[in-house]
Amino acid sequence: VQLQASGGGLVQAGGSLRLSCAASGVLTIIYIMGWFRQAPGKDREFLAAVSASGAVTYYEDSVKGRFTISRENATNTVYLQMNSLKPDNTAVYYCGASRHTVRTAATYDAWGQGTLVTVSS
Repeated sequence: VQLQASGGGLVQAGGSLRLSCAASGVLTIIYIMGWFRQAPGKDREFLAAVSASGAVTYYEDSVKGRFTISRENATNTVYLQMNSLKPDNTAVYYCGASRHTVRTAATYDAWGQGTLVTVSS
């Protein structure tokens, strides 16, 4: 599976962005899809994931209520709506595909190239 992330940019604190991840390749519908972020000098951090059917979602505690993950299997696209952004949310955001796990970056099967989100104060 190949992934292409987009939608990053510069936003003021308190603002919103919607990230998109377009998936292509065989059987993309079977994958759990997740969003992670990585700030300079830090590990890749789990944010949110959605089950293959789209029926179940998972969130890291710090983004619950602010971020929403969704997927459209008809178009093989996963979204991350991010509201109330904070300066410490500045990072490169990655989408990933996993056949089994949800929160562990090392076990994901494929990654997009990342999209930079910069939140100014």
